[in-house]
Amino acid sequence: MTDPKTPLSEMRERIDSIDRQIQQLISERANHAQTVAKVKGSGLSAIEYYRPEREAHVLRMVVDRNKGPLSDAEMVRLFREIMSSCLAQEDPLKIGFLGPEGTFSEQAVRKHFGHAAYGLPLGSIEEVFQEVAAGHADFGVVPVENSGQGMIQVTLDMFLTSEATICGEVELRVHQCLHSQAGRLEDVKRVYAHAQSLQQCKTWLRINLPNVECIAVGSNAEAARLARHADDAAAIAGETAGKVYGLKTVAQGIEDRADNTTRFLVIGRSLFPPSGNDRTSLLITVNDKPGALYDVLSPFAKHGISLNRIESRPAHTGKWQYAFFIDVSGHIDDDALQAAVQDIGESAATVRVLGSYPVALP
Repeated sequence: MTDPKTPLSEMRERIDSIDRQIQQLISERANHAQTVAKVKGSGLSAIEYYRPEREAHVLRMVVDRNKGPLSDAEMVRLFREIMSSCLAQEDPLKIGFLGPEGTFSEQAVRKHFGHAAYGLPLGSIEEVFQEVAAGHADFGVVPVENSGQGMIQVTLDMFLTSEATICGEVELRVHQCLHSQAGRLEDVKRVYAHAQSLQQCKTWLRINLPNVECIAVGSNAEAARLARHADDAAAIAGETAGKVYGLKTVAQGIEDRADNTTRFLVIGRSLFPPSGNDRTSLLITVNDKPGALYDVLSPFAKHGISLNRIESRPAHTGKWQYAFFIDVSGHIDDDALQAAVQDIGESAATVRVLGSYPVALP
């Protein structure tokens, strides 16, 4: 630690020296990344270099080594950007997300892939799945769950018909703001927002804007885009969207829950090896018989596997038939989980591994 009595000029010289060392080491790391790419072979695309399990392992070591004063989340962000830039030297990853520019989905893309990845804004969650399946996007990022409002049903339903696999997850702390062109609460006659955001802020809206019209739109960024064309309209969106669309912030932190967090899934076309701290998502349909759900769940207890989440959705295979989305701790390559899935397969109608992927980092 620097002595507080050290002259300011000397402290600045030390900082400049450290900056030179950091820059030299980053360049050295980038050179090693280029060497790895050459060893793997020429002509490969970025998706063939990308290894989410390796990135997760590296970032966990960053957290383990961190002694402050920067937070774990800030250290992870810095290293993520370095890794993103190194990976993108030849060909950046193309990541589809629910657009337009400025959505929370875009923030989740940047948190997980860094700013060197190429973001591909799309019109709907369904389109994200389609572009990944067609190979036009290397990966996609889609919201799946909010801590206060529960599951995003359209995302779950897409797995019933899509062959997409889950390659990762991102947890994003969501801070909602009210933005408008005029910047005055008393001028607001209608509020645009995604339906989920309207629900997340319903108490604040009831208390502060009890007589306004609330209009659900496809995304919060779309809401901001609409609000900038009317003096009597406002949008609920993140701080980034307000800046992108040139709006003034009327109120901040208007979400009803202080811990408002959205979980996103990274979807792709492949399964990846274990990272050491993984989650597995399963899609299971059952036969219509007494004890069917018990037959599905009991093998997890038998083999000592923790269930993180279970959700049911209409299976789209017939009236009153249901599919179960189940998240468990561990990787599908683990012996215990393989044994449990084999036991389940003896009594379930279908069992599909949606993905095994690193647990979200800070």
